[in-house]
Order: sequence, then C-alpha cells, then structure tokens
Amino acid sequence: MGTAAVFTIGELAKRTGLPVKTIRFYSDEGLLPPTDRTDSGYRLYDATAMARLELVRTLRELGLGLADVERALTREATIGDLAVQHVAALDEQIRRLELRRAVLRAVAKRDSPLEEVELMNKLASMSDEDRKRLLDEFWADMVEGLELDPQFYERMISAKPELPDDPTPEQLEAWIEFAELVQDEEFRASIRRMSEWHSQLRKQDGADFGSQQQELWMAWSAKASEALEAGIPPDSPEGRELAETIFTQSSRNGRDPADPAWRKRLADGMAISTDPKAERYWMLLGKMNGWPSFPTQMPQAEWVVAALRSALG
Repeated sequence: MGTAAVFTIGELAKRTGLPVKTIRFYSDEGLLPPTDRTDSGYRLYDATAMARLELVRTLRELGLGLADVERALTREATIGDLAVQHVAALDEQIRRLELRRAVLRAVAKRDSPLEEVELMNKLASMSDEDRKRLLDEFWADMVEGLELDPQFYERMISAKPELPDDPTPEQLEAWIEFAELVQDEEFRASIRRMSEWHSQLRKQDGADFGSQQQELWMAWSAKASEALEAGIPPDSPEGRELAETIFTQSSRNGRDPADPAWRKRLADGMAISTDPKAERYWMLLGKMNGWPSFPTQMPQAEWVVAALRSALG
C-alpha cells in the first residue's frame, strides 16, 4: 500500500486558494491540527485536513466566529444549532442596517443638519412601546381640558403606528417623518386649534364629529370633486348652493343656518381643519400600518372653504 499524500502549508495554500498566513493562523488556533511534521518540524496535512480546512473556510464565510467554528468541529454544537443562532444574529444586523439606511435616505432627501441626523437616528431606533407612548403623549396634549366627542376622539387616538417586524425602508422613513411631525410645534398648534373648535361646536351647538358628520363630509367632498373636474369656481352658483347645504346640514339644536355670526364661525372652523399636515399625518400612519393609500383631499377641502367664504357675502 502506498503512503497517503501529505502537504506542506504552502502546498495546501495552492490547492485551496487560502493564504499561507490564514492557514497558519487556523492551525495555531487549533482549528486545523497538523497531520504530521517533517524532521525539521514543518507541519504537514493530509486530505482529511484539507477537507477540514474547506469546512472552516465555509463556516467563516457564513459569519461564524472562531469559537463557534471550533464548537462545530468538535461536535459540541451541531451545524443546525449554530445556523439558527447566526440567522438570528444576521436578522438583527439586517434590521439595524435597514434602520441606518432609512435614516441616511431621509438625511439625503432633506440635507439635514447634524443635530437633526442624531434625532432621526434616535427616532428610527425606538421600540413599538416608545412609538405608542410618543403618540399617546401627543394626543393627551391635544385634548387636555377640552369637551370632545368621546367616540370620535377614541377612534383618532386608537390609531397607532404598527411597524411590522420586518419594515420596508419606506415604512421606516414614514415613521421618522411621522415622529418629527407630532413633535413639530407648528403642527401641534394646528391640531390643538382643531380640537378647540370641535370642543366649541359641541358645547355651543351640540355637534359631534361622529360617523354622520363624516358621511356628510364625504358627500360635500364628492360635490367639490365634481366642481373641480368641471372647472367650476367656488364663488359660482354651484359653490354657493353647496355652501348653503353645508350651513343647513351643520345646524344643530335649532341653530339658524342664516345666522351670519354662526356662518362665519363655521367657515373659520372648516378653514382650521384644512391643514395639509393633518392629512399627511394620516397618510404616514397608513403607510406604516400597511393601509390602502388614498388620494389627497386638500383640493376639495380648500374648494369647500372658499365656497363657504364666498357665501358669507
């Protein structure tokens, strides 16, 4: 029988394509013990050692550390067990990289200053509980001390950002913009004005913004859409007719729809509610939660407000 072939480190390097330095390092670390040694003390490796070296290279390319490679080679842990652990570690690494990418994409879009970059990174890294807490605190400030329709505002407050376990870059960017929006002083002042107007309507006119009011708004918006498509201006007879319909349908508790003071207050209140940032709030929330997208209603809202203003005379 012939003697089994053995290789020096240099020959092993040529056969495997790995650097001599790397093979020597693995051998020194005990991952690749030599099969034999020459009389001069040089290490020799056989075909089994070569196969072991290929396994070490594969495991290292998959991201396993030296300790885990050794555990696999000594059968302290199965490859399957180690794979499960490293999949979890890779998932976490991917999540962090996606967060970083979302922040950098947002920075690139806005050309953000250094201070804002730090804030955006903090927002992107928030937990689900922190996100919900931020929104709860926002709405608490928006409704504090006001008499509001409890059912309507319960629906408003209950809509929370629910990012999936594996959010898309677009969802992460939406969260960053959303979190910045609810902390923006101008936006908060706008939503507070809307809440105050709703409270005033409820106390003085008994008007709640429940499902009936929403249905009325959808009907008014549809009329405004038709007018916009036809190129009809809000100060037209059609605009004044819709305005009179709104004044009449919005009257409560014997309120005279022709009362000039009340008509102006309603028009002013509708104008307060026509804030593009408020609509953006719901669009971002929908993007995060995977809701169906919806077209902007701002042109219709602005047309309705202009029609109300025109009908004031």
